[in-house]
Amino acid sequence: MPERQSSRKDAVRSREAVLAAADALFSRRESPEDVTMADVAAAAGVGKGTLFRAFGDRAGLLRALYEARFEPLRQAVETGPPPLGPATPPRDRVPALLDAVLCFKLDNRRLALALEEGGSSSPYRAEHYERWHSLLRAVLEQIPGMTDSDFTAHTLLAATRADLIEHLAEQQGISREDMRTQLANFVTKVLIAGPLQGVTAEE
Repeated sequence: MPERQSSRKDAVRSREAVLAAADALFSRRESPEDVTMADVAAAAGVGKGTLFRAFGDRAGLLRALYEARFEPLRQAVETGPPPLGPATPPRDRVPALLDAVLCFKLDNRRLALALEEGGSSSPYRAEHYERWHSLLRAVLEQIPGMTDSDFTAHTLLAATRADLIEHLAEQQGISREDMRTQLANFVTKVLIAGPLQGVTAEE
């Protein structure tokens, strides 16, 4: 039993070392693609085999790092006080949630971009996307008169895609505060406008 507990502790320490090394590498490198599994293994002082056993592949490592950084925000959303927590009125919570997504991706631009661009599957099937979409949809459904909450949640999240944020920040030079203001204005317009009555696909 002591040996098994020791092995588990070693595995936890190795995982933490890998995540810390990956975190530092992604923060320093200009492009996410510049960071390889070999780089992370070397920085963490572990073999590549250990890395692949723990995380499966590069995408798995990115997801684990994303989740580690995301944990404080997850707790705030699930059990925290307003404006992010579940006790917040829906019309106040939706813009707060979108602002939190935007700020998180701005603070983790390289990681978010690498995670959304990496892999062969659709980014809309990624666990982190489905989590935000499900949450937003549920909150939108609590707003009286709101229909098409599923599509609306997709539309709102599209404004926080990592590639769009990268383009706005790097190519257009939009500041963090301006981006937050523009997103808040967009969300407010969506919530105020509500569904169009009597509009069909043929129109």
